Amino acid sequence: MQPLRIFNTLSREKEPFQPLTPPHVGLYVCGPTVYNYVHLGNVRTFMTFDVLFRYLTHLGYKVRYVRNLTDVGHLVGDGDEGEDKIGRMAKLEKLEPMEIVQRYTNDFHTILAQFNFKPPSIEPTATGHLIEQIEAVKKLIDKKLAYESNGSVYFDIERYNAQGGRYGQLSGRILDDLLTETRELDGVGEKRNPLDFALWKRAAPEHLMRWPSPWGEGFPGWHLECTCMSTKYLGQQFDIHGGGMDLKFPHHECEIAQGSGLNDIPPVRYWMHTNMLTVNGQKMSKSLGNSFLPGELFSGNHPVLERAYSPMTARFFMLQSQYRSTLDFSNEALQSAQKGYKRLINGLRLIRQMDYVAVEGMAIDPAQGEEIRNGVQGCYDGMNDDLNTAVTIAHLFTLLKKINSLYTGQLSPAALGEESFRFLKTSFVTIIEDVLGLLEEKQGNAEDLAAGLLDLYRDFKTQKQYQKVDQIRAYFKANGLVIKDMKTGIDWAYEE
Repeated sequence: MQPLRIFNTLSREKEPFQPLTPPHVGLYVCGPTVYNYVHLGNVRTFMTFDVLFRYLTHLGYKVRYVRNLTDVGHLVGDGDEGEDKIGRMAKLEKLEPMEIVQRYTNDFHTILAQFNFKPPSIEPTATGHLIEQIEAVKKLIDKKLAYESNGSVYFDIERYNAQGGRYGQLSGRILDDLLTETRELDGVGEKRNPLDFALWKRAAPEHLMRWPSPWGEGFPGWHLECTCMSTKYLGQQFDIHGGGMDLKFPHHECEIAQGSGLNDIPPVRYWMHTNMLTVNGQKMSKSLGNSFLPGELFSGNHPVLERAYSPMTARFFMLQSQYRSTLDFSNEALQSAQKGYKRLINGLRLIRQMDYVAVEGMAIDPAQGEEIRNGVQGCYDGMNDDLNTAVTIAHLFTLLKKINSLYTGQLSPAALGEESFRFLKTSFVTIIEDVLGLLEEKQGNAEDLAAGLLDLYRDFKTQKQYQKVDQIRAYFKANGLVIKDMKTGIDWAYEE
C-alpha cells in the first residue's frame, strides 16, 4: 500500500505523511467563532478533518485532535479594529456575551452530531486560556518581537523578518505588496508598521469582554488564541494544522509568525486547507440570497432548494469531491448524491445480511478475489492520495457490483472463497462507516414494518389481488422504499 500523502499548503506539494513521534499524531483545526449558526461552508471544513481523524485512527495512529472554540477576540471584519463579533451579537440581542457563546456552541455540536462527526479529543476555548495568552505576549515582548502601544500590544513583522522569518510564505504574499495594498485604518497610528497585528487589544469603554493584564484592561488577539491552545496541547511543534482556505491569510500566517517567534521553531509541519462552497456556480453569500444553514437543507425550507435533503445525503455529497476542489451545491447535484448514497447503503444492508456458505465441489475463481482486492486497494489508494474521497467512493461502487451479484445469485460466495468474501464484507462496511462516516438513516421501525408488509405483499400476489399489491407498492414508494421482485425472492430497498 502506498503511504498517505498530504498536500502541504506551505510547500505547495503533496508530501508523504511522517508524524513527529509515531504512532502519535497531533492535529489542530480552527473551530468556529460562536456568535451565529454554523453554515455549510464550516461543515465542509470540519467534515474534511473528521474524515482525516477517522482515517488516521483507522491506520493505527493515536490521534490527539484539538478543535477550538473562539469565544472572544474575533473582531468584525477579521482585523484589529471594530467590535467583537460575540459582543456585537450580545448587544443586539440584549444578552450576556457568554449566553451568545453557549447558544451557538450548542447549535454547533447539534449540527455536527447530525452529520455523524466524531468529537475532538480536546475542545478548548479562548477565554479558558487567557493566562497562557498573556504569558505568550510577555515572552514576545521580552524577545523584542512585540511592543506595547497605548495599552495594546502588537507583533513586530519587520523585526520578525529581520530575524529570519518569512511572513507571507504560507499564503504566497509578498511583504512589499502587502504594504502597498494596506489601506489606512483606525488604530494604525498605534502601530510601527501597518501590517503589525494585535496580540492584546486595549478595551474601549463600550467593549463588553475585557480582562486585566499588565498593559491594562483588554482582550486577546484572535490569532494568538490558536497559537496558545494548539501548542499547549500538541507541543511547540506538531503534525497537522487545518482550516478553511479563507484562514490562510492573515490568521494562519500570523500563527506561524507567533509560534516561530515564541519557540524558535515553525509550529506546524503540514498545513491543510479546504476549498469553498458555491451554489449554482456562484459564491455562497447572504447578499446573493443563496446562503443556507444545515437546518434549512434538512427541512428544504429555502428558496434555492426544491426539496429537503438528509444529513447523510449532504455528507455523501461533500465526500464526492476532493476537499481542495471547489464544491458546487445545486438541486441536481444533491438529488444525484441522494441516489448514490442510497445505492451504497442498500449495498451495506445486503452485505451485512450475507454470510459465507461453502458449496461442495465448487471451485474458487481466483479472478474474482483479485478484483475484490483491487477494488479495496483502490479505496485506500484514494484515501492515501491526499484524502481523495471521490476516488474512494468510485471504487466502493465497483465493489457494490460484486455485492449485488452475490445478492441476485449471479455470483456465489463459494466462488469467491471464504477469505475473499469476508475481506469484501469487512472492507466495505469499515470504509463506509468507520472511514467515511456514512450511516444508514433508518426511518422509524422501517425494518419491521417492511418485513410485515412484504408478507402481505406475497400473500396478495399469490392470491392475484393486484389492487392490494399496487397499494402496498405505492405505500413503500411514499416512504422512500421500493419492493424488489426477483427470481430468488421478494425484498425491499431504499429508493435510489
